[in-house]
Amino acid sequence: MATSNYEGKKFSNRGISKTLDHLTVEEALQININTAPFTVTMRTPGDDISLIRGLLHSEGIINDLSYSPDVVLKKENKEGIVTIVDLSIPKEKLADGYANSRSLLSVSSCGICGRTELEELTFMGKVLDKKEQVHIESIHAMFETMSRSQNAFLKSGGSHAAAAFSIEGEHLNSMEDIGRHNAVDKVIGNLIQTKQLKSAQLLTVSGRISYEIIIKAFKAKIPILCAVSAPSSLAVDYAKELGITLLAFCRDDRATCYSHPYRIIKENANSQVG
Repeated sequence: MATSNYEGKKFSNRGISKTLDHLTVEEALQININTAPFTVTMRTPGDDISLIRGLLHSEGIINDLSYSPDVVLKKENKEGIVTIVDLSIPKEKLADGYANSRSLLSVSSCGICGRTELEELTFMGKVLDKKEQVHIESIHAMFETMSRSQNAFLKSGGSHAAAAFSIEGEHLNSMEDIGRHNAVDKVIGNLIQTKQLKSAQLLTVSGRISYEIIIKAFKAKIPILCAVSAPSSLAVDYAKELGITLLAFCRDDRATCYSHPYRIIKENANSQVG
């Protein structure tokens, strides 16, 4: 259930009228690991398994791409939405990220919420050096593909989207969620589950880019990240450091590249963007 109907009163110059709007659903999901509470994330229900697997990868809880933990439903609310799950993960599969994990609450708008130390996200000396290039016109076409898959957004106007593509422009998957970082985690989790993560070379996202989305792309080894809206200053700094090609303001056949532009080719000029 990505959206739900809510009644309201609409005020305009013509008076007051009743309205029935589709709003994006936001519900808490508590994730336990081996019966112990690990985190609570605010998300849009749906594709929860992909969300969980992507979160475990992004947070460095599980680094083995071939392993997916058993997920046991522990509780649902009266609408049938899952509210608590328990993951069974052997100790030998838990990576360093588990010991340094965030505290219990993470809101949908900011995946960094709950961290105790920013230093947990430093990756000094590690750079994505993939050389694949893509035409800027192909990137615009990828955004059109992602837009066509945003069914929840078309109803509510209140959800974010992310989509993964191969360097040839093949659409690998698209996901929606009320949280920008949740949508990215769902995409990455699904890529892991379908064994397509190595094929993903470009990620498109709606909304703005925070530095944590840069980190998620880096951990997934996706070298090109493109956004509809603005990046933060820290996102650009991390993209430069980690070898991520970051494009923002990708709309109306325009885009601004802030880091590592050598991966972008302007087709009508048949030249690399400098």
